[in-house]
Amino acid sequence: MKRSPIHRKTELLSTLLAAIALSACGGGGGGGLTNATSPDGTGVPGSTTTTGSAGSTQAGNGQADGSAGAGTSSNPVPAPVPTGATITTLAISNLSPATDSNVPVTFGQAFAPGALLPTDGLSGTLSNGTTVPVQVETKATHPDGSVRHAILSAVVPSMSAGQSLTLNLVKAASATATGSAPTPAALLNAGFTASASINLGGVQYSASADAALKSGAYTTWLSGPLASEWIVNVPLTTSSGTAHPHLMARFAIRSYAGLNRARVDVTIENNWAYEPNPSNLTYDVQLLVGGTAAYTKTGMTHYHHARWRKELWWGAAPQTHLVHNTAYLKASRAIPNYDPSVVVSGTAISDIKTSWTGAKTEPMGPGLAAPYMPDTGGRPDIGLQPAWTVMYLLSGSKDVKDAAFGTATLAGSWPIHYRDRNTDRPLSILNYPYASLLANAGDMINPATGKSEAFPACTNCATAITPDAAHQPDFSYVPYLLTGDYYHLEELQFWAMYDVFQYTPAYRNFSAGLVKSDQVRGQAWAMRMLAEAAYITPDKDALKSQFTTFLSNNLDWFNASYVGSAASTPNALGVLTNGYALAYNNATGVAPWQDDFFTSAIGRANELGFTKAQSLLAWKGKFPVARMLDAGFCWIYGANYSMNMRDSSASAFYTTMSQVYQSTIPSAQTSLACGGSDMAAALGLSVGEMLGYSSSNTGYPSNMQPALAYSVDGGTANAASAWQKFMQRSVKPDYQNGPQFAIVPR
Repeated sequence: MKRSPIHRKTELLSTLLAAIALSACGGGGGGGLTNATSPDGTGVPGSTTTTGSAGSTQAGNGQADGSAGAGTSSNPVPAPVPTGATITTLAISNLSPATDSNVPVTFGQAFAPGALLPTDGLSGTLSNGTTVPVQVETKATHPDGSVRHAILSAVVPSMSAGQSLTLNLVKAASATATGSAPTPAALLNAGFTASASINLGGVQYSASADAALKSGAYTTWLSGPLASEWIVNVPLTTSSGTAHPHLMARFAIRSYAGLNRARVDVTIENNWAYEPNPSNLTYDVQLLVGGTAAYTKTGMTHYHHARWRKELWWGAAPQTHLVHNTAYLKASRAIPNYDPSVVVSGTAISDIKTSWTGAKTEPMGPGLAAPYMPDTGGRPDIGLQPAWTVMYLLSGSKDVKDAAFGTATLAGSWPIHYRDRNTDRPLSILNYPYASLLANAGDMINPATGKSEAFPACTNCATAITPDAAHQPDFSYVPYLLTGDYYHLEELQFWAMYDVFQYTPAYRNFSAGLVKSDQVRGQAWAMRMLAEAAYITPDKDALKSQFTTFLSNNLDWFNASYVGSAASTPNALGVLTNGYALAYNNATGVAPWQDDFFTSAIGRANELGFTKAQSLLAWKGKFPVARMLDAGFCWIYGANYSMNMRDSSASAFYTTMSQVYQSTIPSAQTSLACGGSDMAAALGLSVGEMLGYSSSNTGYPSNMQPALAYSVDGGTANAASAWQKFMQRSVKPDYQNGPQFAIVPR
């Protein structure tokens, strides 16, 4: 299990347009909420605009158990934004070689607590002086009732070739976008058609989006005076109406009022959880939009429990590049506090642009992720966010965005997607408490029903890519945050559900969803996924309260096990010892870097406002802080590969860092002056250099950095001093090629 950093050149995109500079500036624009709701109020979760008065608490907003929410001492709520003030900005660039008129833009936007109420509006002020209406579709709210996440739409009157504009989002007293929402009938009357056709073993299957719209078989994701979006789920059937048992076509059709343009988001799934005889399927596929072939592929092998997606357009596709204000996103706490001084390498951007081609970018490809996820070693997809996502956030590069968001789209390639036919949603352990990917057959029989909840046996199911919870990237959170695309939301939910249902039912405490039995890094990434899914899932989505409950259950378990005088398995050092933590040195040692991953994940949950994470973070922060400051432990070894926590597998845990130091480090080294020239010579380091590949952006000190930063944010005693000492070390990584660990205190 040894993890030695791999010095790969992290791939990323090309230079940012003029829009990059705009993304860093503040700015404002206002506008209004549409207050429009889904016509049926059912179907697609979160499909209605949330309305309410100031200070109201919306159902399912992350406080289902009274423990989750913003406004804690470490997450102060900012002062309300006055009407007429700029909240944030967005940079819009026209990449077309020609002038484009009536350019539609739709994007996701996070808001800080208190910045925008669902009864407020937004107005868009462009840097050329033009004011445009903004449609606001509220999806998630903060505990104080203010908007947490919304999907915004606007139409830019005209953009010349290569032009970049800043859209200032200014708070308004009421909605600025008014009028009737676009309807399916209007789109169909304009001539819209879209369909998917598959030839599997000589049998032709097809699915028509326009036929489903005409019949009313759709649910609504967006509904407002500027843009509407409908979700159409259609079985792939033969000409005689026989549906394929495994294949399903899912369309998300976004129509703009008065424009002969519509985005057609097509997803083909092989995902049903309990359909008999799952397998890989090989077929020829053609996607038609407006009667024209928009995508074709012959001999596609579609993995079991996987899906693929293509974004197409009916009418002229706008060639725009949108860049969010990263400084505002960080201030809102929607993303970690990545170091603003990091400048992404132009070489890394060029490399990722060059590499973003070929089979890995096609359906069932891994994108930039490691094809064999269980591989050990430092790599760009490991961290709270993958390197490529952070590189985009810090650079705004279109090339990086293409690869980062393209990899997020390819998250559907991995065989972890189990959809429940009864709910048409990602499978939940609340409905199947005995489902598992790892358990023996006898462990999956539900005693309440007497039935097995094991998934059907899979044949012809070999894949070229292998998932692993302990090494999973965070593919989809940021793409959903910034686009508002329903596909990315469901990807986040699929992966978060996979993180809990994969375990043996008894190990996860059945429907409680505990992740305590995994490797520490697996526990870390699962807690990250649960926190982000609970935070960003729309209020009206039933899965929101489930993710919130799973997260709360886990925080309860960790707090009860480790924190406070009543803890069941306390230790004085702030280190995890459950699951596979003690997998080193004959069950006496832990991997501090894995423990740092977990501390970072709890810090992430805390900054997202889940208050039960506070006490756990304060306790966890003791371990990285002590490794830098404790008088009985030399900080040069603070990021050592492993550290002993007891004398033997039957011994009690150490109570001091001095015991850890003397047990872990050879006596010939512990006798040397900490940080001195003799110690540096003995270790082959520079004076003041930490052990553990200190110059590598994926080395063990780099892994430690977010844990220390979050310890400062969480108020761990002496954390600020530990951070200062950490930053004074003589050898530091260059994060310009991989900034996923470049997190600093707030």
